[in-house]
Amino acid sequence: MLVATRELMFRSKLRAVVQAAGAEATRDEAAAQLVVLDVEAPGALERIRGLVDKGVPVLAFGPHVRAELLRAARELGATAVPNSQVEDQLRQVLATST
Repeated sequence: MLVATRELMFRSKLRAVVQAAGAEATRDEAAAQLVVLDVEAPGALERIRGLVDKGVPVLAFGPHVRAELLRAARELGATAVPNSQVEDQLRQVLATST
């Protein structure tokens, strides 16, 4: 799994969720079986499109006030949630995939 965010707080929290689930984090996008991505990152929507086209599940997250970005991510095939829900959503995804 790849956790791609510039926000250190989210990166730490999300990696802790990954570790608690017994999953492994990677820095290699090509090897990732799931990508957790900040929708506000530069090029995020293009990245989502490419990952989904390759069959890689994407969990996108961002501020609730950026509803248009979250909606666009969903339209591209990602699961997209506000920041306040990303940890719970990641736990659910990991629980069903392990």
